[in-house]
Amino acid sequence: MQGIPHTENDIVPSLKVITQEELDELAKLHKRFMEGRIGGRRAILKKVKLSGLSLRERDLRQADFSGCDMTGMDLGGANFREASLYACDLSYSNLNKTIFVRADLRGSRIESADLSGADLDRADLRAGGIAVEGQVGQAQEVNFRGANLAGAKLSGTLANGADFSDAIMSKIDLTAADLRNARFEGADLTEAEVKGAQLMGANMRSTILTGVHLDDIRGSGVDLTDSITDENVGKSLETLGAPLARLIKEHRNWISSVGAEGAQLDLSGFDLRILLSLSGEKLTALKAIEARWCGMDLTDIQLQSAHLEGSDFRSCFLRGADFRASILKGARFSHADLRNANFSPLYFESGGKKQASITHLEDTNLRYANCTGAMMERVSFKNADVAYANFTNCNLGGADFSGANIENVNFTGAHIEGAIFDGEPPSTAA
Repeated sequence: MQGIPHTENDIVPSLKVITQEELDELAKLHKRFMEGRIGGRRAILKKVKLSGLSLRERDLRQADFSGCDMTGMDLGGANFREASLYACDLSYSNLNKTIFVRADLRGSRIESADLSGADLDRADLRAGGIAVEGQVGQAQEVNFRGANLAGAKLSGTLANGADFSDAIMSKIDLTAADLRNARFEGADLTEAEVKGAQLMGANMRSTILTGVHLDDIRGSGVDLTDSITDENVGKSLETLGAPLARLIKEHRNWISSVGAEGAQLDLSGFDLRILLSLSGEKLTALKAIEARWCGMDLTDIQLQSAHLEGSDFRSCFLRGADFRASILKGARFSHADLRNANFSPLYFESGGKKQASITHLEDTNLRYANCTGAMMERVSFKNADVAYANFTNCNLGGADFSGANIENVNFTGAHIEGAIFDGEPPSTAA
């Protein structure tokens, strides 16, 4: 689990620590309290460190966890109906199918948590701050950055100013929610329900809005710059003029004959998502500039020496993919699974000398990407945004991170000898 950075203005209190056994006992007493049984007691755990513990499927209705550190907890299926989680940190926790109906989540931090199928109906997600030793902390907006909210229910929630940047929000229910001035930049809102939602002043730059009724958004002063909608998602494969399988076969003939036969496949500007999978396909030297691959299974795909500038690989399964010597400037890989992918150079002889053709990832977005074990020797990450990416055990030897955003990146066990960073190189210690 990656650490969660604090800013200079944060007030970080010294929290009481309890064990799993103590927490289990408190949960049992709270259940007795809710059932009206003798000996029951409402759970009130203010400013307590609970990180890494479990309250899975517990009944915690009307409990009070104000100001608690709940990072990395297993809260799957728990019931926090009408509970107070004011200014709690729930980042990196399992909140799958957790119930937060009418819960007080003001000022909470829920970054990179799994809220798939969670119910936040009429929850309070406004700003809030906790007082520490008489000093009132600065009010913080609720933070869902990078969280998985797929299929979650946020209907009627009060989330004015909340941050949903880079969150996975496909098929989420935002009916009648107050989302004024909320930030959704880079979020995936595929098939989201937004009827009646208040979105005045919201930032939806670079969001995925396919399957969303835009009439429910337009006219609210929403910033839709660079967003992907049904209107601009890309060209249909039906316009290719021939079946894709035949064109792939011609492309392979073009490669094997060094251009003497067949033809290079050009998928630039096409929406490829309908294919669902191209796992294991051999598409060396493909041209697919600004193509849409979002959410596809591309496991073990071969895309060496390809032109993929501006392509969208958000949430793709790319484990073991081969991108050696490809040009990927401006591509999007947020939330992509890039474990054991190969971005190393390809080497060739020229004038009797060994030359390297490196992989270009300049200006790319790799936020929250999982690059564990990937081979990225000498890759150019210049001006890329790799915040919150996982580079555990990666080979980054000679890579260039000049101008890159490496906020909260996990470099544990990575090989970074010869790599270029702005300032001091990051720690690779566990």
